[in-house]
Amino acid sequence: MPLTRLAGGALVLLIAACRAPADTPRVAAPYAQATRGGAGASTPADAFFARLSALCGQAFAGRVVVDTPPPAGNDPFAGQALVMHVRDCDEDELRMPFHVGADRSRTWVLGRTATGLRLHHDHRHEDGSEDVLTMYGGHTVEPGTPGRQVFPADAGSKALFTREGRAVSNANAWAMEIAPGTMFAYALTRPGREFRVEFDLAAPVDPPPPAWGHDGPR
Repeated sequence: MPLTRLAGGALVLLIAACRAPADTPRVAAPYAQATRGGAGASTPADAFFARLSALCGQAFAGRVVVDTPPPAGNDPFAGQALVMHVRDCDEDELRMPFHVGADRSRTWVLGRTATGLRLHHDHRHEDGSEDVLTMYGGHTVEPGTPGRQVFPADAGSKALFTREGRAVSNANAWAMEIAPGTMFAYALTRPGREFRVEFDLAAPVDPPPPAWGHDGPR
């Protein structure tokens, strides 16, 4: 987790944040005011990050548009309200809970790297403890575009999947897409598997409660 840089007025903002209610989202001022199109961003990854940062504090409803092959047993997404919340934002990291009905176990963590972006999945139990499969994900290896970034599974995630008997997931590649004012998408692909959920950016919804394990000071 990158350390927040403190200088001048930023220290005042940090002190104020410490006095806020425990479940208050964290927003860094420069990114709370980011332009919707990512104007001024120097790389496609910068532009993508700026587009998502511009949504900070907002939540959006979504729906599964691709899920192949269909779940063999219980489908955790069937009949559930799907909501993403761009909740905690600073200049190097965004934390975006993805709620499936009353299940608040999932948070997408998007961060900057020296060469692009990284995406990890923070999975928690209702008591806030970490799931055995957590903080897996990947790093961009291609420039991508301001509207789409792809994250093939990284070495640490492959080791985790193999250790937990999920080696099939070593071939995972995750993607995020954004069309400002229209659509945000999260997708997972690997040979023989595709999952995609899309969110309507034209119609924000009320922000949901915090994700499990993230309802206290960070």
